[in-house]
Amino acid sequence: MRSIEKIEWDPKYSVDIEEIDIHQKKMFELFNQLIDADKSENDCKGCINIISDINEYCKLYFTTEERYLRKKGYPDLAAHARAHRKFIRNAISLRREISENIANLTDDVIMELRDWLINHIVKLDSNYVPFLRIAKYIEESKHKK
Repeated sequence: MRSIEKIEWDPKYSVDIEEIDIHQKKMFELFNQLIDADKSENDCKGCINIISDINEYCKLYFTTEERYLRKKGYPDLAAHARAHRKFIRNAISLRREISENIANLTDDVIMELRDWLINHIVKLDSNYVPFLRIAKYIEESKHKK
């Protein structure tokens, strides 16, 4: 069995919103717990619980992020939210599949979910950072007048 690389949060993932950065860190922590639990291979219930935690926490994380983007009028919010929904559907599906048979929790499945999260942060989340910075600059400029 190959080992799955854990993910460490790095400032390059920051979106300049502390609350969202905290959510990212928590998601990384949950994935690392799943990787550790999967390595032990004898903790079926633990893996199912961690997947449930990922399901629940990603809803909070994504809802928070979408709230920020909606408030600032981010033009690509609909596509961003669709990506979130797809991840949630996949994670819920995985929980059901591993409840039926723990063998469905493969290294590839864990890596696919983990990599989705990292790619989402690096590619899609990084797209809105300049937009939010400009919006913040405009707001601050209005208050200075």
